[in-house]
Amino acid sequence: MEMLGTIGPLILMFVIFYFLLIRPQQKRQKAVATMQNELKKGDKVVTIGGLHGIVDAIDEGKIVIKCGDGSRLTYDRAAVREVVEKSSDMLAKS
Repeated sequence: MEMLGTIGPLILMFVIFYFLLIRPQQKRQKAVATMQNELKKGDKVVTIGGLHGIVDAIDEGKIVIKCGDGSRLTYDRAAVREVVEKSSDMLAKS
């Protein structure tokens, strides 16, 4: 019984850390991976560096983003932070 009194707070602390830190982080990572895998041509995106542009082409692990001045830049899919607006052909199908 004394052993449970010693180990109990450690177990409780681990459970609290799991539900407050580990589990939410795993959910965020899963949501970001899903968003990056569902990228389509024409989506308006923002990269982790702050670049705003439109997805022009998609390859296995890379995307080409067309910027406002007409230049095309190649990035890893992991560099996309968020999709600001889905492509219009996707909205028309809904």
